[in-house]
This record gives sequence, C-alpha cells and structure tokens, in this order.
Amino acid sequence: MAVHLLAFLLSVLLIATVLWDAFETVVLPRTVTRRLRLTRAYFRFTWRPWGRAAALFRSEGRRERFLAIYGPLSLLGLSVLWALGLVAGFAGLHWSAGSNLRPPSDGARIADDLYMSGTTFFTLGLGDLQPIGRFARVVTVAEAGTGFAFLAIVIAYFPILYQSFSRREARLTLLDAWAGSPPAAGEVLRRLGANGSLTALDPFLKDWEYWCSEVLESHIS
Repeated sequence: MAVHLLAFLLSVLLIATVLWDAFETVVLPRTVTRRLRLTRAYFRFTWRPWGRAAALFRSEGRRERFLAIYGPLSLLGLSVLWALGLVAGFAGLHWSAGSNLRPPSDGARIADDLYMSGTTFFTLGLGDLQPIGRFARVVTVAEAGTGFAFLAIVIAYFPILYQSFSRREARLTLLDAWAGSPPAAGEVLRRLGANGSLTALDPFLKDWEYWCSEVLESHIS
C-alpha cells in the first residue's frame, strides 16, 4: 500500500513538473529566471556532449553545420522528453491504483500500464485494453485531454518558431549590403560615408536593436 501511495505521489509530481515546464517554455510570454527547470537541465545535459563532438571537426564549415543541427534537433528531443514524461506519469497513476484494466493482466504488469497510457496520450484508441473502475476511467479521460492539448500546442509552436527564425535570417542576409561579408562595423561607416548617407546610421542601428532584443528574449525565456 505504501509503495502504491508513493508511486501515486511521484506520478502526480512528474505530470505537474512536465506540464508546468512546457507551459513556461511554450506558452508563458515572459522570461523565467528560475534555475531549477526541466528544460534548462535538458539543454545543459545535451549541449555539452554535442559541443565536444563538434570540436572534433577540423573543418570550420563542417563544425558550423554540425552545430546548426543541434537547435532543431534538440527542440524535437525536448518535445519527446515531455511526451515520455507524461506517458510515464499517467502510467504510474494506473499502476498505483492497481492496474484496473480489461482484459486483466497477470500480476498488474507496469508494461500494460505504459501501453495503455501511450495509446491514450497519442489518442490511438486501439481498445484492446480498457479501464475498469471510476479512478482508472478518470485518469484515462484526463490523459486523453492532456495529450490532445499538448500535441496541438507543440505542433502549433513549431511553425511560429520557424517563422521567427526565417525573419531573423532574412535580416542577416540584408546585412551584407550594409556591412559586407563577413560583416564589420567599420565597413558600415565606410559605405555610408562614401555615399554621404551617415544620417541613415541611426535608423539602421535602431532596427538592429530590435533584432537583438528579439534574439535575447527568445534565448533566455
């Protein structure tokens, strides 16, 4: 009984941690300064070995291309981590209640609870396992709603992130006409001075101030 109670509390804590972390990362429009975060730990854990692997490339071009993969790949990995955490949490709730599933399993195997949780979270609805009892049914309905909302929010977040990235890359492409390639501050002054257009420097710097603020906001939030 004590083991099942502990499993119930840990499962609730895991679900709450994942949902709150996803809310802070995807939905909350302000900077989160709290150090103890699942997302923060994930990126710290994955970036270090990725950076060390990138250092093995002697060619700067290959190293830059390898590092560029980390951003989108780590975002997909974070989504998978959230999903696995929620599936494991709801499976723990089923197991803590005695694995009330039909057809009954031998010895209330945790594998059946994980399978039931996974099919419910991803809204597969296979029907080979069914919840028995009020608590198991409530958990199943709650997980189905959570999974549907989670997948919808994450899928909607990716296009927004891609649009933001594309907009920043377009601004960097336009920078070549002002500062050369690679860009240099002295080149900006030289070109504006040669054309007698130093008055255009103020709006140019103002635009890049907004660009820097967007990058800073997205990287520290």
